[in-house]
Amino acid sequence: MKFSKLILVALISVFLVACASSNSGNVYKRDDARKVQTVKTGVVESVRTVKLEGTKSPIGTLAGGAIGGIAGSSIGGGRGSAIAAVLGAVVGGLAGSAAEEGITRKDGLEITVKLDGGAMIAIVQEADEAFQPGDKVRIVENADTSRVTH
Repeated sequence: MKFSKLILVALISVFLVACASSNSGNVYKRDDARKVQTVKTGVVESVRTVKLEGTKSPIGTLAGGAIGGIAGSSIGGGRGSAIAAVLGAVVGGLAGSAAEEGITRKDGLEITVKLDGGAMIAIVQEADEAFQPGDKVRIVENADTSRVTH
């Protein structure tokens, strides 16, 4: 019984990580392919490390609640088992939600760029590419996304 619960927890953890989306400057949504994007150029003024919060979908809450309910129902018998199952589901749901947010949280960069026209902008994206003050960069924009690239 304990082994099957461990397998269930491991599978749910893998599922949560697979649900995480990317805010990388190198990852495009499928719908962005074959669409015109505007390109601006500039120079990096500053780079600041930030955290990108993780996802907060119902998946973590439901998975945690299910695991907590199953674990709680194995405690005691009769009414005690039912009460433990409900309490386990509530606590498991809260823990599952927090776990999902923590597992999917990522490091990010706030990149401030002085555009060639003189305007200053800042873009936040995943920290999967290094930027330094003085770097010449491109800003690639479409209707709902902007990204900094070399």
